[in-house]
Amino acid sequence: MVWLRKSVLSPACGLVVFRGVAAVVFGPIGTDRPAPAGGSIANDQPPSSFFQGFSPPFPTNDWWVGFAAGAGNAVVGGPFPYQSSLTATAIQFGLSASRDFDGTSIHQPSQTDWAVGFVEHNGDAKNHKALKWDSQSVTVQYFTGSSTLTSYLVPGSPYLTFSYSGATPKLTSAKGAITSFGGSSLATGASATVTGTKFQVINGAGTYIIYSLSGALSLTATNAGTITAGALFTGVLRVVKLNAPGHQNLLDQYYANYPTAVATDYDFSGDVGTLRFTWTVTGNAANLLMLTWPHHRIKMQNPNFLATSALSYLTTKGYMYPAIGNIWNLLYNLPTITWNAPRTPDSSCTANLIAGLEYEIAHLPAVTMPSDFYFFGGHVAMVSRLALIAEHVGRNDLVQPVVDYLKSMFGYMFNSASTAIPAYETAWGGIINRAGYNNVWVDYGNGYYNDHHFHYGYFLAAAAVIAKHDSSWLSTFGPKMKWYLRDIVNPSRNDPYFPVTRCRDWFAGHSWASGIANGAGPRDQESIGEAVNGYYGALLWADVTGNTDIKNYARLLIATEQHAAQVYWHLYPTASATSRDQPYPEQNLRNLVTIGNVMDFQAGAWLFWGAQKVEIAAIQILPVTPINEYMYDATWAQAVYNYTLPELNNATFGDEWKSVIYLAYSQANPASAAQLSSSLTTWGTGNSFSNQLYFLSTRSGASNVCVSAPSNPIGTFYIQSATTNAYVAASKLPDLIASTTAQSEAAKFKLAFAPNAGTISAVSTNKFVTADSSGTYTVSAARDAASAWEIFVIRPKKGAASGVYSMLAGSNKQYLTLGTNGALVNNGAVESNSAGFKLIAA
Repeated sequence: MVWLRKSVLSPACGLVVFRGVAAVVFGPIGTDRPAPAGGSIANDQPPSSFFQGFSPPFPTNDWWVGFAAGAGNAVVGGPFPYQSSLTATAIQFGLSASRDFDGTSIHQPSQTDWAVGFVEHNGDAKNHKALKWDSQSVTVQYFTGSSTLTSYLVPGSPYLTFSYSGATPKLTSAKGAITSFGGSSLATGASATVTGTKFQVINGAGTYIIYSLSGALSLTATNAGTITAGALFTGVLRVVKLNAPGHQNLLDQYYANYPTAVATDYDFSGDVGTLRFTWTVTGNAANLLMLTWPHHRIKMQNPNFLATSALSYLTTKGYMYPAIGNIWNLLYNLPTITWNAPRTPDSSCTANLIAGLEYEIAHLPAVTMPSDFYFFGGHVAMVSRLALIAEHVGRNDLVQPVVDYLKSMFGYMFNSASTAIPAYETAWGGIINRAGYNNVWVDYGNGYYNDHHFHYGYFLAAAAVIAKHDSSWLSTFGPKMKWYLRDIVNPSRNDPYFPVTRCRDWFAGHSWASGIANGAGPRDQESIGEAVNGYYGALLWADVTGNTDIKNYARLLIATEQHAAQVYWHLYPTASATSRDQPYPEQNLRNLVTIGNVMDFQAGAWLFWGAQKVEIAAIQILPVTPINEYMYDATWAQAVYNYTLPELNNATFGDEWKSVIYLAYSQANPASAAQLSSSLTTWGTGNSFSNQLYFLSTRSGASNVCVSAPSNPIGTFYIQSATTNAYVAASKLPDLIASTTAQSEAAKFKLAFAPNAGTISAVSTNKFVTADSSGTYTVSAARDAASAWEIFVIRPKKGAASGVYSMLAGSNKQYLTLGTNGALVNNGAVESNSAGFKLIAA
């Protein structure tokens, strides 16, 4: 592999040339030392001695970080198909031997089968370390004196590789007695010595094969569980699990070629990106035997796949099957969407959309100091969408108020007196919420590198909107925002302050949200939607700053993350259980429609924080931005809607979850989604009425989708009971009591627009009608300003005469009923409980 500089590339871009194919690895986004408002601070869980001889930055979310975090002895998922851990003296590994489904999740518990070390090791835990690492693999070395054991831990290799120098190999069973070695049974207390280059051994984990690539050696196995070489050894041993006798021929054929590292690079041709893995191989590179996961097989170009019956290992991501060769090319169609949808909103929705923008921008909450990164990020990203939508519908006059609001909000991030401020963490290397440097419960573990792509994607998306409209702000604060970009999408080892693409696992095909907390054991990621958004924020920032390289890099990250979502998070009940690329053969799991959390050893429809179907589905969908129309395929969106329908129809389940499910569903049926969305009264912290209407009205094929969507009457009215004909009396204000039959004694009310609803205010006092929080007392015209408790949904009452309405308090989803004295009380659980009201024009 040769590194060159070419004038056709950006100055910071390396060109890789092999077999006549050019690929790139982009240079660093920046190399300046971060100096955020919170200064610098060291996390209270620094790396162990595993990184001895190296300086930060260090990986924090890679599959093997458990070797360095905490005590350094966590069981980690990898190098798949194996699990592994490091003890003071040995590398432990195993292959999961069981898989179960508990009604919610599949589990493949980690298992330790063997430990590999050498006799001369002195037991000092500091006598092992990382020698090197790359974007997928890590090389580990154990040492004492001149004796060393070096292991190249490379995901996808069916063999584990152990290179000895002047050491006596020792393998120790972690699964009980050795019952057979070299074809001979071992009784209790027995031992056997075999000389050769291939050794078959059976313990409680099953059958493993040990190959020597460096000539014959003598190994002595004891029934008690040890295998020890008869002398010092310099050479390579490879160990592999033999799952089935029929796999042995293939394993025997290819064991001599082993990977020691892997280069991950890429090239771009228009809107197509090629992700390339190139393994460094000792032996014949063309005959390297590796294992593929479903997402690899779907995207690989010109692969040399072998029969699936030749070799297979079942993992939580489905079966790993064999492929030959040290170069993989995975082809992805890159997203072309940037700021807004590629279609204009359906004209039937435009008036309501503009009214919503006007209302939501006018009613933005007060600018306040954020208490964390996550909810701050979700909020400013939501607000930033209002500016982009306004721009798309031609209301440029609404853009500047949003930009000004965002600048005020971001001002807290640059103020050292703020509660939640960024600091540069020096032990590992990255930007964290300073308040969480020693407390994993702060900001979902941001200080321990959890969820960084979630948090900073929101930051970047919102900041990009400011930068798009204010070049002065970009000049002043752009360098500070770039630190967040470097934290999550730095592409280069040449950045001295941030690791490479912190959360991304290139071999797994997606990102991991978990960082170094609790010893950094198995990886997990709940919200694939927020992972995509992390890279979408990077794309927008790269676009507005003119960084074409990082824009393309972000496009590739989005394409791969969205593909992983459709393979590993989206479930398809009607898909074949036996398809080659089916990760989840269990029908009952696929009936659950959506995975909530993908982990190394578990995947299922569950969350750390919620069990509702709408929660599990929605967290994979949100935030809803234009880029995600690629991810919400219609088949899955329809299945999600059908699966969650009982909860969608239940008023006790939150609108914030329903709203994003309806938006995904709009990919399948925009008209129905528009009708359903018209019943929402809240949208959560990361969505809005305007974004709701914008997304569903810009779906492919959307036409007249808002024609039948109901809305509140607007104007000045008397409110009259349809059953008693009594009007709400002016003399009873501020309470709303229908107690007079004389219109001249009736109170006048102004009904005004609010998203999907409206406000009611008494004309005589200019006070807004507010609902009672307990649903016990009479609603009253008592508020100077309208907030959540002053929002009402007024719709034609089902089964009633024309012109008769029901009224729903948006705050507690209770309908207004009529008390014995004519008092209006928000305590009706269902619409049939609601009183009927006439609105008489005043």
